[in-house]
Amino acid sequence: MAQRLNLILSKMDNKQIEILKRSLERQKQARKQAEKILEEKSKELYDTTLRLKETNSRLEELLTEKTSELEGVFINIIDPYIVFDLKGNFIKMNEAAINMLGYDYKKEGINLKSIVHEEYLEYTDQILEQLITVGIIKNFRARVLTKENLKKSIQLNASIIYDKKKNPIAAQGIMRDITQEEGIKKLLAEKRTQLDIIVNNSPLGIVLTDKGKIIRANIAIQNLLGYSEREFKALMVQEISLPDDVDESLKLMEQMNAGEIDQFSIVKHYIKKNGDVLLARTSVSAVKTAKGTVDYQVAIIEDITQQRKIEEQIIASESRLSNLISNLHLGVLLEDDNGKVALTNQIFCDMLDCGLEPDDLIGNTCDGLLNRYKKVFKDPEDFLLNTNNIIQNKKAVLSETIELTENRVYERDFVPIYTHKGYSGHMWIYNDISIQANYKRNLEIQKDKYSSIIANMNLGLIEVDLEDHIQLVNSSFCQMSGYSEEELLGRKGVDILQVQDKDLLANKSQSRLHHISDSYEIQVKNKNGEKRYWLISGAPRYDEGGKVIGTIGIHLDITLKKQLELQKEQLLKTLEERNTSLEEYAHIVSHDLKSPLRSLSALVTWLDEDYREQLDENGVNNLKLMQDKIEGMDKLINGILQYSSIQSDRLEKVQVDINKVVAEISEMMYLPEHVKIVVPTPLPKIIADTTKIHQLFQNIMSNAAVNIDKPEGVIEISSREDDTYWTFRIKDNGIGIPEEYHNKIFDIFQSIGNNERSTGIGLSIVKKIVELYQGQICLDSKVGEGTDFYFTIKKES
Repeated sequence: MAQRLNLILSKMDNKQIEILKRSLERQKQARKQAEKILEEKSKELYDTTLRLKETNSRLEELLTEKTSELEGVFINIIDPYIVFDLKGNFIKMNEAAINMLGYDYKKEGINLKSIVHEEYLEYTDQILEQLITVGIIKNFRARVLTKENLKKSIQLNASIIYDKKKNPIAAQGIMRDITQEEGIKKLLAEKRTQLDIIVNNSPLGIVLTDKGKIIRANIAIQNLLGYSEREFKALMVQEISLPDDVDESLKLMEQMNAGEIDQFSIVKHYIKKNGDVLLARTSVSAVKTAKGTVDYQVAIIEDITQQRKIEEQIIASESRLSNLISNLHLGVLLEDDNGKVALTNQIFCDMLDCGLEPDDLIGNTCDGLLNRYKKVFKDPEDFLLNTNNIIQNKKAVLSETIELTENRVYERDFVPIYTHKGYSGHMWIYNDISIQANYKRNLEIQKDKYSSIIANMNLGLIEVDLEDHIQLVNSSFCQMSGYSEEELLGRKGVDILQVQDKDLLANKSQSRLHHISDSYEIQVKNKNGEKRYWLISGAPRYDEGGKVIGTIGIHLDITLKKQLELQKEQLLKTLEERNTSLEEYAHIVSHDLKSPLRSLSALVTWLDEDYREQLDENGVNNLKLMQDKIEGMDKLINGILQYSSIQSDRLEKVQVDINKVVAEISEMMYLPEHVKIVVPTPLPKIIADTTKIHQLFQNIMSNAAVNIDKPEGVIEISSREDDTYWTFRIKDNGIGIPEEYHNKIFDIFQSIGNNERSTGIGLSIVKKIVELYQGQICLDSKVGEGTDFYFTIKKES
């Protein structure tokens, strides 16, 4: 190559060589300059690289420090914080998360899908895929199972964690327990549904208004006025109100909107769609916002058109009652709850011998009157003391005998009067029984006078053989029958005396063959054809060998007693008519009681719905207590009505299958799972009133069911019969009844223990129904062992 270069150079002239040399020199200089620049730039780049490394190092340290601080914050926050890998495995949890789920990731493996309820597994897979794809999930809700196997509802918000190369490596999130929130939402939805049902099915009209405009109307008010709900929403309240009532309503609404009143009640007229006018009691309550301003108004509208007619009828009835009392042949004194005379009649004034008119006594205190005129009583101090005791006890007293001067005798009744407001006074009824008392005293004198004669068999005596042929009579029997001894001997007593119930005598004769002695009554006709009643004490008559050869009977004429009993029956009939009037009055009063109870119950429910979030636990419990008391009052009213409406003259007489009755009650009544009803042998079919028999068995069975504390409760029902009665037994193995309650538990308003839900009427209704069928009820019970109820029902003849 050098030779080639020399050859080239030799061919060039010196000038060209010079040019080439300079060019080569410039290239050398340029190269050196470039190398120098490159060296400087390389050094500058190196220095920059070193600085960048130092900066990056400081940034990494700062990032690690901040990350540690951030992790510390998340670990110690109140809400549960979790970190999990892309497969859902938990790799970090704070204390709140551990407490909520019960798992500790340091001690045991835990995966998000392993704790999610199976219903949410597919949804969870979709959410994890979304998290990896999008990088974040919000408001993921699911149900999970804790380590203690408790179901909880959770809400999770999470985001992806990336490494330095921006690759997703894990996720972190906040998990919140929304179990209570979900429960509250569900409860609120249920309560709102219940409220809608109550409002729509309420027998009272309910209207919601806002500044006079109707925003909601329930079915009852739609039926009352004839408008549909859509038509109501297009109306103002004053458009359906009678013009005469508008001014008063507007004035009260202005006071309510101004915060001066929270509720008011008004009786007003409404115009129906067909133009008719409805009279209604309207109760309006303000529903306020949290700031205390009126949000809307709730109006409860009760149709009192019929009630007003009833009130007018009551006023007319009271007027008739007043006239009736004024014209009664009994002394009547009506006192109010303050002991002041409210009403009396002339008969009472005459009996008290006060020389005053009935109107003169009104407003005076009874205590003052009796003190002023106590001279008419035989023992004034004892009379006053007894009267005060009766008033203080406030219990009915019937047929109390009072002795006065001049051999006068009064009989009086004390009747306490109760209304929906409680004790409202009482009524005294005085009856002059001086004639009857003197007659009774004369009878006693006669009885004493002839007691020695009776002791010497001066009663009607008769002996008959086995065919009822008269063998022997005494003079007293001849006098009783009107026949002579000759007319009676050898004749059949059942024929000559015209006995009404011949079969009864035949049965008694047969019983004598079995050595039975007893007493009984018969109705006969004497020789003059007069109807007489005799009380006979009969016994077998024996021969010398002890063989029954006939009957011996001692006869007592009780005709007078029977006549008195008939008079008593007439008096009872009069009393029943009065009781019927009182029962009708009780139903009217009960309507007035139950109507505000229903309104109050609805209002308590609305308060609970609308203000539950503002009330504390004590407030909610108080509302529940109010509702319980309202239900208790409703049960008490129903029980009293049932008790007062039980009348023998209304009993239906049909064949009742007791087996079917027990089966129907078992299906309808609440029966705890641990209690069963056993009927060892089939029960009878009886002639009775189906409804009353249902009440009878249901009250005893329900009473037994709620008082069984044994793990296996048994209510056993059995029966037996004799010639006259069915006897039923209802046995349970419950807590038993203390002996001191065995008698008074059947009294009205008597209950055992502190059971507030018991009205104390159920067993009194049972007793009253049993007595309607001329039966009796009793119990045999030991505390801790159970109770046996026995009751009898007379067979239909």
